[in-house]
Amino acid sequence: MTVPARPALAAAPAHEAAVAVHAVPALVLKHGFRLLVLRELAAGDGPAGFAVIEQALLRPPPRTIRHGVAFALAFRPEVVAFLTFHLGRPGTRGPDDLPLRNPHWPALSWHRAERLWSDGARSIEWSADILFAREDDCSAFARQFHSALGIEQPVG
Repeated sequence: MTVPARPALAAAPAHEAAVAVHAVPALVLKHGFRLLVLRELAAGDGPAGFAVIEQALLRPPPRTIRHGVAFALAFRPEVVAFLTFHLGRPGTRGPDDLPLRNPHWPALSWHRAERLWSDGARSIEWSADILFAREDDCSAFARQFHSALGIEQPVG
């Protein structure tokens, strides 16, 4: 089975409308990146709608679960393969058979920011913070995935 190629980001412009879903460049953070993943759109008294951003590093929220949409953060298979090759397995079992996380793997967490659009619409931007423990691991990731991040390839 062949994985379909995802187009490179090539530094797409910022979103001008709340319903835009094309990828936008990641924000560079100390030891990592902030990547826009989805946008929550208010729907008055009804449930919110969500616009899933077409980025190439994280899996989109699955829509086939029984009770709605899961919003877990997980890397796409090609990113997991790269991280495993360069940093080792994401985790192992300790002597007590409890799982131990590989501390060199990046930590993923949600970042929430409200946004007011020029037409008066309001949304919540949900971004993933991808943070590495070591700067050289972050740089290697940036070199490998700079087109998906939409950032300049770092020197070094």
